[in-house]
Amino acid sequence: MAQTVRIGCGTGFWGDSPEGAAQLVRSDSIDYMILDYLAEITMSILARLKARSPDQGYATDFISHVMTPLAQDIATKGIRIITNAGGLNPLACRSALQTVLKAAGLDLKIAVVLGDDLAENAMTLREDGVTEIATGAPLPERVSSINAYLGAFPIAAALREGADIVITGRVVDSALALGPLIHEFGWTEADYDKLAGGSLAGHVIECGPQATGGIFTDWDAVRGWDEMGSPIAVCAPDGSFELTKPSDTGGLITPMTVAEQIVYEIGDPAAYLLPDVICDFSQVTVTQTAIDRVHVAGARGTAPTPFYKVCATYADGYRSVATMTIAGRQAGAKAQAVGEAILTRTGRMIATAGFAPFSESLIEVLGADASFGMDPVQQGAREVVLRIAVRHDHKDALGIFAREIYPAASSMAQGITGFAGGRPAPQPVIRLFSCLVEKTKVNTAIDIDDHAIPIPVPTGQKETSRAVKTQRTPSIGTDADAPDSNGAISIPLIALAHGRSGDKGDIANIGLLARDPDFLPILRANLTPQHVKAIFSHVAKGAVERYEWPGLNGFNFVLRDALGGGGVASLRNDPQGKGYAQILLDTPVRVPASLLNEFPALTEWSIPKTQQEGLE
Repeated sequence: MAQTVRIGCGTGFWGDSPEGAAQLVRSDSIDYMILDYLAEITMSILARLKARSPDQGYATDFISHVMTPLAQDIATKGIRIITNAGGLNPLACRSALQTVLKAAGLDLKIAVVLGDDLAENAMTLREDGVTEIATGAPLPERVSSINAYLGAFPIAAALREGADIVITGRVVDSALALGPLIHEFGWTEADYDKLAGGSLAGHVIECGPQATGGIFTDWDAVRGWDEMGSPIAVCAPDGSFELTKPSDTGGLITPMTVAEQIVYEIGDPAAYLLPDVICDFSQVTVTQTAIDRVHVAGARGTAPTPFYKVCATYADGYRSVATMTIAGRQAGAKAQAVGEAILTRTGRMIATAGFAPFSESLIEVLGADASFGMDPVQQGAREVVLRIAVRHDHKDALGIFAREIYPAASSMAQGITGFAGGRPAPQPVIRLFSCLVEKTKVNTAIDIDDHAIPIPVPTGQKETSRAVKTQRTPSIGTDADAPDSNGAISIPLIALAHGRSGDKGDIANIGLLARDPDFLPILRANLTPQHVKAIFSHVAKGAVERYEWPGLNGFNFVLRDALGGGGVASLRNDPQGKGYAQILLDTPVRVPASLLNEFPALTEWSIPKTQQEGLE
């Protein structure tokens, strides 16, 4: 058994810089490199590419930007590669890689993990009555892709068979790191705490430099954005790990930069569902052990459910988005008026042409606090970007919309400029359908040298119900929790907390971490689910849940039906909730005036009395 295993993450998404992978290979500090390319949006893009050409449908950057320039060094240094670049066509990805390796004179063994693609099972899934997890809707008649989120044991099996490179289709992101750890440490399917710890290592590093200071709340404390260090997890047999990065690279690794990544895109921290284990991250601890080195421990696990999460994508019409800049006094009011006029005008014109109304439309005035739910007419901005988005079942209707954007420059408000990119072309709207499928109905295998080896996977708990009960009841909070306003002052939440937000389909989450444990009671009292729901009432149409996160001194807020459909199905400027933490952190909170005596640094954040009166 290895004493430690060093796993670096070279890419966090399709389109990420190839510099991360090159940096890790040059560093001589890793045993494995994982390359993560897939997201729900990416799967819909790959589905369109595969439909156009049978040899497409995988992340081509893996071949052109990583393996072509780095294959020789990877082979020389004995670095093993694990990637989900296979997307919807992992065998075609392998074929392209074999061509690159042959040209370089390299003989590396490639394994492909198969079984996630369930597109041919669509009829059977409908007959089985699978329904959408959130809405209960049936599987659409026509789908572009259907993929199960596989786990880490097939990856471990491929490594056991001697694979130097493992290419997968859809797997959970953390499995890319967990697979090597299962192989190296000999973990079994019942080593739940260790599997949870390995999954946490994968979760922390799979977004690349997000764990090494990228998108950190205190952004001005991070140096070297131009050469950010890629994350390396130095993993121990007990499931703990230390996060670090290559020397002489930019970034920052502290307990808080790591904690921000831990809370990213999580629901209930005590019940994070993965195919190999249900993880409890609620008591995880992060401890600084050296400069740019943080120890992470305390993950716990229980048996997984007997289901795979399965995501299908399907087409739902088209969308079009137009933007223009508007300058001058009352820019926000002018922009709102222009947007409304364009929608009224084009709505009338598509009706005359025999089309139904737009199925959805949206006006956003960027620069006038639109993301914060503010009325652009009341804001004093002197330069804004007007963003108009529409959706329709027919491309031709959106062609009328596109044609009628430019005329606003001569017929509406003065100061219109900055038409970016010409007439907006219609884009397909791809929606996500998530369901549960029994693991026993998914056949997983690895393919090495065109020889398929079936891989049995743990089937998990023995429940027969499709609605397995795993999550805690979120804390509710009431108005009675609100702090006493006597002798209190207002300061922005960012003075007391860090935050990080992300998405899962149409669900947003905001992880909130107290800068000091003494601030927890204040945060708990101020940020009830009802109050957070009110802050995001302009975007969050569903319930808001709050989960306690005691190990990290924080909370996780889950906002349902909060992203306008999410991904490419959403018309919003922020369809993934990336700015939601910043919105929440700017919220005024009431704190006892005496707190300033204990924490003098908070004084600079205090809101003047005249402004406080407007917040009452």
